Amino acid sequence: MQFLHQLEPDGLVAAFAAHPPEGFTLLDAAPPVFAARFDLLTTADDALKQRLAALPLYRYWSRWLQIRTAFVGTTVSEYALFPRGTAPAARVVELLQRFRPSHALMIFKDLPQASPLLCAAANQHAHALAQACVDAGCVMVEGQALAYVAIDVPDIDSYLQRLSASRRQNLRRKLRSRAALDVRRLPTGSDCFRDPATIGAYYALYEAVFAQSEVHFDRLTRDFFATVLQDAASGGVVFEYRQAGTLIGWNLCFEADGKLIDKYIGFRYPEARAANLYFVSWMLNLEYAIERGLSHYVAGWTDADVKAQLGASFTATRHAVYVRNPLLRRLARHFAGHFEGEAGALKQPA
Repeated sequence: MQFLHQLEPDGLVAAFAAHPPEGFTLLDAAPPVFAARFDLLTTADDALKQRLAALPLYRYWSRWLQIRTAFVGTTVSEYALFPRGTAPAARVVELLQRFRPSHALMIFKDLPQASPLLCAAANQHAHALAQACVDAGCVMVEGQALAYVAIDVPDIDSYLQRLSASRRQNLRRKLRSRAALDVRRLPTGSDCFRDPATIGAYYALYEAVFAQSEVHFDRLTRDFFATVLQDAASGGVVFEYRQAGTLIGWNLCFEADGKLIDKYIGFRYPEARAANLYFVSWMLNLEYAIERGLSHYVAGWTDADVKAQLGASFTATRHAVYVRNPLLRRLARHFAGHFEGEAGALKQPA
C-alpha cells in the first residue's frame, strides 16, 4: 500500500486522482488533497437545520453556507491517506500553510480512531495526526462509523446463528429471492468491461443509487468507473445480478491486504428492492470473504442501522476542521456537537 491508513488498492486511489468526482479539483496527490464546494449543513443534525431554516430570509442567505473547501483525503478511501514516514505535526502545519490562504475552510477528513482494521503503528500515527490538528487550531467533529465484520466463522450458517432468532428468520425470508437471480463474479479487467455499453449500463445503475441517496456530495464520473472496472491489477471483483436476463444490480468490491473492501453498488429500481438485493449481496460478500479465508469484510459508511442488524461491528472516525476566520472558528467550536456521525450505531442492537 502506498499510504498509511490505506485499506484500498493503489489503483482505486490513482483512479480518484485521474478522474475526480464532478466539481472536484485535485490540489495534491501525496497526500491526496482536493477542493470542492461544501455545504456546511451536509452532516448537521436535524435540530440545527430546522433552527437555521426558521431564521428570516434563510432561502436567500443559505447559499453562503456553501463554501469552497480544501479536503485532505479522498472520497474513495475509508480513511485519510498520508505518505509513510510522515511527521504528523510538520505535515499538518505544511498543509495549512499551503492551502489555508486560498480556502476559508480546510477539513482533514476520516481520521481513524483506534481502528481494528489498521496496525498499531498506523493507529499511533492517526492519533498523533489528530493531536497535531488540534494543536494547529482545528475543531474535531465526529465522523461516520465504518461498518465491518470480522471473519471468524467457518460458514454462513455459523454467522447467521449469531443473529437473534427474529432477525435470522427475517433474513432467511429475504434471501429466498436469490433463487430467481443469476449471479456472476467478474474480476475487474474482464473483457466485458471494455465494452462501452456495459460501462454505460453499470453507470446508469450507479446514478440510480446516487439519486436516491440522502447526501449528494461526490458524484463519481463514468470515466472513473471505466478506469476502475478495466483495472485487472487492483484485485477487484464485481458481483453481477441479473433477473430474467436483465441487469438489476452490481456490487464492486476489492480484495486487499487480506480484507474484502465493499466499495460501490448499482441498483435498478424497483426490481432490486423487490429482489431484496441489498441483503442478498451482503450475504454473498460474506460467503466470498469466508471462502477466500479473509480476515474482514469492510462494509462502508452508509445504512448503519441496517448493517448493525445484519451483524456488523463499527469503528469510529472524526474530522479535523480548520476555519480560517477567527470569529467563525469560535462559532464552529460552539456548534461542533451538532454535526453528527453515526456513533449510535457503535452499540450493537439487542
